[in-house]
Amino acid sequence: MIGQRLEVRQGQGLVITPQLQQAIKLLQLSNLELEAFIEGELERNPLLQRDEGEPGGDSVSEAAIDSAASEGGGDGELRFTEGSDAHAASLDTSSDDLYGDAAPGERVSDRQNDPMDTGAGDQPGLSDWSRVGAGGGLADGEERERPDHRDLTLWEHLQAQASAAGFSPADHAIALTLIDATDEGGYLRAGLGEIAERLGVDEARVEAVLAVCHGFEPTGVMARSIPECLKLQLIERNRFDPAMGALLDHLDLLARRDLVALRRVCGVDAEDLAEMIAELKALTPRPGAGFGGEPAQTVVPDIHVRPDPAGGWRVELDTDTLPRLLVDKRYHAVVAAGARSDTEKTFVAECAAQASWLVKSLDQRARTIMKVAAEIVRQQDAFLAFGVEFLRPLTLKTVAEAIEMHESTVSRVTSNKYVATPRGVFELKFFFTAAIQSSDGGAAHSAEAVRQRIRTMIDGESGDGVLSDDRIVEILNEAGIDIARRTVAKYREALRIPSSIQRRRLMKVG
Repeated sequence: MIGQRLEVRQGQGLVITPQLQQAIKLLQLSNLELEAFIEGELERNPLLQRDEGEPGGDSVSEAAIDSAASEGGGDGELRFTEGSDAHAASLDTSSDDLYGDAAPGERVSDRQNDPMDTGAGDQPGLSDWSRVGAGGGLADGEERERPDHRDLTLWEHLQAQASAAGFSPADHAIALTLIDATDEGGYLRAGLGEIAERLGVDEARVEAVLAVCHGFEPTGVMARSIPECLKLQLIERNRFDPAMGALLDHLDLLARRDLVALRRVCGVDAEDLAEMIAELKALTPRPGAGFGGEPAQTVVPDIHVRPDPAGGWRVELDTDTLPRLLVDKRYHAVVAAGARSDTEKTFVAECAAQASWLVKSLDQRARTIMKVAAEIVRQQDAFLAFGVEFLRPLTLKTVAEAIEMHESTVSRVTSNKYVATPRGVFELKFFFTAAIQSSDGGAAHSAEAVRQRIRTMIDGESGDGVLSDDRIVEILNEAGIDIARRTVAKYREALRIPSSIQRRRLMKVG
């Protein structure tokens, strides 16, 4: 019989309240986005105010990562010790459940995240190269054709090309570091030795990555000098020869318009020299000047990692990026006492509750970021100590299980959050690398480490000993790395290494 009836049922469920949605939103915001959000809340809520106290020791959560290396080296046992974990006095540091009354045995973290020129002078046709600045600037009054990339900055344009270049993760990190060191004119402003030392790699490897980047558009970008920039453009046009090279090596004579000396050093007659100068005029001394948009904003790290004098690493939240808010209880008391109508009383109560909840949410956000960052530092201690070759396989799940949080929480925390280390500033997601299982049941191998092993094996080939992909698989399997032939081929192609047949032909030609 079909009919209607009322039933009372009891069950458990997770309700996503507006406050919980706000806490989740705060967790994935970058420091700039968080600052904008806080400004909006300060305008809307009269009971919120900034804590103008001096940022310092009591506003930082710290953790020391102590490494007790065994005799074997970098894979020693790690010991994690909680340090000072106090926030500004305005933050609630109690252990109250931020998300309401938790069910018995239910973790708060689970409840939070389960759902969750041309001065020609007396020589017409000559560009005034003496006016070109250190950054390869155009001479006064000179106009160059500009690429139609108004919607992209130079850095965004280069980063997109780096992502499509087929770099290995380590080489991609090197390329991004080189791009970050490129100025708005398109010139590289950092020494390769400095970058290599910071990243813990050979300078030759940085040079090899830069050589690939020199093939990016616009041509001439990431050059280290004006002659190199012009040389790259001439090579693309197939117009670079010894005479043109001599001209580029003596641009100072061109700037002084010493044509007699130029003809002598270049070994050409006056007509050829005029043609060479005309070709130079067609080039762009500032390849990056044509890009629109604002210069790339400097990344402000959320976390700092420094060597601990006692050993290991010290992880600290950046106090300058931590919002410091207070609930103005005095003003709350005044406006609450003056409230007459129910509407006024409800508004004051809602403002008080929202202000208190926001302060607690910010405190929880800081603690969660700190906890995730500390675990990542612990897992990637070898990278910090020895360089990019020692990145360990790491997944979101590994970190989540170690700190007893949900995977989605770790994912949100590592998005748009940056850490400053002795090896540079990286997004937290940089530290997550794929793993390749061991064939002998041992520890997994980092995919990046396997790629570099393949590169080393091929670099060591002789004319009679070119390694096929099948042979590389055999060697790796003998070393305890369980890898398929298609994976070796994929890694080799990503490293831009030709096949064994092509390499054998190249060796014969050489």
